Amino acid sequence: MRDPPRTRALLAALLVALLVALVLGGCAGGGLAPVDDRGYGPAPAGFYRIRSGDTLSEIAERRRISMRKLAAWNDLGPPYPLYAGQLLRIEPPRGGSKSGSTGTVVARSSPRASAKTTSKSSAKTSAKTSAKTSAQVSASAKPGSSARASGVAWAWPVAGRVVQGYRSSDRTRQGIRIAAAAGTPVAAAADGQVVYSGSSGLAGYGNLIIVKHSPRYLSAYGFNRRVLASEGASVKRGQQLAEVGQAADGQPMLHFEIRRDGATVDPLLFLPASR
Repeated sequence: MRDPPRTRALLAALLVALLVALVLGGCAGGGLAPVDDRGYGPAPAGFYRIRSGDTLSEIAERRRISMRKLAAWNDLGPPYPLYAGQLLRIEPPRGGSKSGSTGTVVARSSPRASAKTTSKSSAKTSAKTSAKTSAQVSASAKPGSSARASGVAWAWPVAGRVVQGYRSSDRTRQGIRIAAAAGTPVAAAADGQVVYSGSSGLAGYGNLIIVKHSPRYLSAYGFNRRVLASEGASVKRGQQLAEVGQAADGQPMLHFEIRRDGATVDPLLFLPASR
């Protein structure tokens, strides 16, 4: 008959081995998910994790999905803002369900949640300070002073008087408005590809055209009476895209924006001083 102490020792060893196997098995079978260096877990099936500098058109191109479909699946409207760290739906939602009002899902909380909250709060404060500084710089910077650094050769989309300037802190003034007679040709501000053309359904844009000029820069043309360039078309600087229409108050004008990495910038810092 076996020695009881020895038997107990063998049973203890087997128990430890079993526990180790269960722990390892749990990790391999979907226990705690690994996280990347930003603290986010891997994107779940059917979603893509937004990275800094991503644009909707580039993601659509990489995934071979229509940009219109991506926008619809994620409840995104022109000019399609994306934010690093959020999830973008890249497969049709089942049963028409949505993942929140914007179609994006914030990463689940983790042991670093409180640190993230503090970081976000600091980022917001920093963003406000940056916006104020940007507004001050814009007020004193010379027209066209940022054009060379952009790597894009810019031109005025229409020749007219600027009746409303850009203000980074005002969501209703994220571009400039240029007075021009209804029907005036609206030209591409630089070489690029049309990534959106049609009725935006947004009061601030009306019939809208968006042109991608580089991985970082887009331009947007709103209030058009008629759009002439189709999605996917390659256009040259000065080529007609549309015809000037009118704003909500009936005044004929063009709403024009330039966006860098998805964020609006003052177009006057990129357009030449002379028209």
